[in-house]
Amino acid sequence: MAEGLTDVTDASFEEEVIKSDIPVLVDFWAEWCGPCKQLTPILAELAKDNAGKLKICKVDVDPNQGTASKYAIRNIPTMLLFKNGEIVQQMVGVKPKGKIQEDIDKVL
Repeated sequence: MAEGLTDVTDASFEEEVIKSDIPVLVDFWAEWCGPCKQLTPILAELAKDNAGKLKICKVDVDPNQGTASKYAIRNIPTMLLFKNGEIVQQMVGVKPKGKIQEDIDKVL
């Protein structure tokens, strides 16, 4: 896992994301997904840029199908931005760092 990113599973999702006291950007991805791998270094930079204000987590959809199903993840990468346990933003596909930061800034 890239520095600053938290690996989250079905078992840890509620504790790491829903109960977080700061906003959380969750990246739903898979090992075999090329665009997902392109997104990881962007997310690592964003984690560093927003340290202390935002948590960035990654959920591998293959072993964590319960969480992926609960949030109706149909395409990957899909990023969901949570604040106070609620989804406030959804982004599908690889986006430039600046665009993702704009969406983050709306909830910080």
